Amino acid sequence: MKKITILFILLSISVVSAQEIKWMTMNEALEAQAKNPKKIFIDMYTVWCGPCKLLDRNTFSNSDVIAFINKNFYAVKFNAEGNEVVNYKGKVYQNPTYDPAKAKKRNSAHQFSRFMGVNAYPTVLFIDESGNLINRVKGYRTPPQLEIYLKLFGTDLWKSITTQEAYQEYLDNFTPQFKG
Repeated sequence: MKKITILFILLSISVVSAQEIKWMTMNEALEAQAKNPKKIFIDMYTVWCGPCKLLDRNTFSNSDVIAFINKNFYAVKFNAEGNEVVNYKGKVYQNPTYDPAKAKKRNSAHQFSRFMGVNAYPTVLFIDESGNLINRVKGYRTPPQLEIYLKLFGTDLWKSITTQEAYQEYLDNFTPQFKG
């Protein structure tokens, strides 16, 4: 009986300690941002994209990445070829040529992903507290590679980097802390 109790406690601890990014829809994040201003982190992905799946498996499962994103951003997982309706800055974005028969393969690009300038997957977007695009980062990133951008745009550090030289200095002096 003691062994079963100990096993149950250990299993409970591992379930409680398992963290996940608190993903929202774009509309949920915008509503939350209106009530409590915070930056938004958007993962623009597609269902057929191999590097997008690697980002989920290797980077978005990393405890350092999870903790940083959950603390500093409203996190949005957005299917760039999906059929979600998004109300952004008073305009409605949708995917009028979305084909449900292609839900698990390539589909038409969503108007919101086009508006945000996304033309490759995965792309992560950083949105400021007022809902304006700060920047987009294309391609797969490991936890330490994503950390560079999370810390740059998750804080207001990006506002003080106004030249290519200043950005290069930031990169040269950056010491990753996230485990890869």
